[in-house]
Amino acid sequence: MKRPLRAATLAASLIAWAATFAPAAAQTYPTTTIRIVVGFGPGSSADILARLIAKHFERQFSQPVIVENRPGNSSMLAAEAVARAPKDGYTLFMATVANTLNPAQNNAKFNLGAELAPIALLGVVPNMLVAHPSVPAENLQQLIALAKSKPDSLTFGTSGSGTASHLAAELFNTKAGTKVLAVHYQGGSNQALPDLLAGRITLMFNVAATLAPHVSAGKLKAFAVAQPKRTGAMPDVPTMDEAGMSGFDAGIWIGLLAPAGTSSDIVNQLSVAADAALRTEAVTVALKAQGIDALGSSPKEFADFIAADIEKWVSVLIATGLRK
Repeated sequence: MKRPLRAATLAASLIAWAATFAPAAAQTYPTTTIRIVVGFGPGSSADILARLIAKHFERQFSQPVIVENRPGNSSMLAAEAVARAPKDGYTLFMATVANTLNPAQNNAKFNLGAELAPIALLGVVPNMLVAHPSVPAENLQQLIALAKSKPDSLTFGTSGSGTASHLAAELFNTKAGTKVLAVHYQGGSNQALPDLLAGRITLMFNVAATLAPHVSAGKLKAFAVAQPKRTGAMPDVPTMDEAGMSGFDAGIWIGLLAPAGTSSDIVNQLSVAADAALRTEAVTVALKAQGIDALGSSPKEFADFIAADIEKWVSVLIATGLRK
């Protein structure tokens, strides 16, 4: 009877020893420089958020963290490059809604949530639905009624075909059952916003922080924020859900991912560190100044968010005939 007891004791010791050393990679991570790749240029919202997170990671991990700007193909070049990087947690990607919009429009094989491992949904640049003061509607329901009764009287200014502002307008049409015409501007919001202020177009989805001064001055009227939560840029403006259109989310989200196959221990470690960064006063204040609302999520929550975002935009694109 003593031999089995010794064998059991030895087995238990080996299991304990293995458990001690199994997560060694995660325990020693990181030991060298971390790189965060951004698919847009310096000064973009994704770049600003990446640099704020990088500073916090440097303090958290006592390792250098660099931000690399690699613009091209609506951020898809950067996404694909990171997807091919080693699965060791040292090359990360700062994704945006462009990385779900672009593949959805082109029916591409690239799937953000499958090619990359979601770490955390970090923040959102809230969009807001506004109108020229001449539009005879005082709330979202009146606007929808107007669009249905006089379909040719309203126009949506967009930053170009297939952009976030354009698809927000098409999502509005889909949910409201309206057919408001989209007017695309090659120069983006820099051209569309002056025309909205002049009354040459009547409606627009655009960044809440950009629109806030015009709304406060009475030059535009705000109907709703295009996301589930109110924004710090215009806290008195209701969400689309509060205004009567449920399930409307068309904010410009930003999140952190690693190459698919990266250790879950490392992913979770990065997620916890990112969440801690978003809770610091310095990051919160800096984000607010840039018109970015801090979010935060677990890897699982971010993965579910990405899957839902892809499904939403594919449905809108198919319904409007924009899917290639």
